Amino acid sequence: MALKKKTNNSQRYKKEELHRVNKRITATKLRLVGDNIKNGIYSLKEALAIASNIGLDLVEINPKTDPPICRILEYKKFLYEQKKKNKKSKQEKIITKELRLSPQICEHDTLFKIKHAEKFLKSKEKVKFTIFFKGRSIIHKDKGKILLLKCANSLENFGKIEKMPIMEGKKMFIIITPKKNNV
Repeated sequence: MALKKKTNNSQRYKKEELHRVNKRITATKLRLVGDNIKNGIYSLKEALAIASNIGLDLVEINPKTDPPICRILEYKKFLYEQKKKNKKSKQEKIITKELRLSPQICEHDTLFKIKHAEKFLKSKEKVKFTIFFKGRSIIHKDKGKILLLKCANSLENFGKIEKMPIMEGKKMFIIITPKKNNV
């Protein structure tokens, strides 16, 4: 059997809690900030009395300032909201890179754009190919659609088509998303 090492309460609280709460606050003077109280500098006893009258906790938000900044709030709810914020910041943000083409683009330029799109797809970014029709070139919509599908076809190993070619005003675009197993 392995022996468990005893830890005193102060060490355990430091690990579990990020902020000092109520009687664990060590400063004698505090700056109280909040919605339902008068902001200002209070002694620790006054601040604890105000917090207990309201039925909430006194939480030290910023201990580095002089005097430390404290807030009266429900501590468990505060921790829950902090966790929620951290989860949102850890979510993966998908970036869309746009590559512009024209209906009269030559073969070499198309291959050059496709190589850029390949790099973007390898780095897990979406690619949006856009063709802008100027003046009378709008007559050749079918030529633009063929060009977009050709680009998507050449990127078949790196990504899949999310949206087929769509016409919006004078622009036609296609969106390609990276495949899951790209390395």
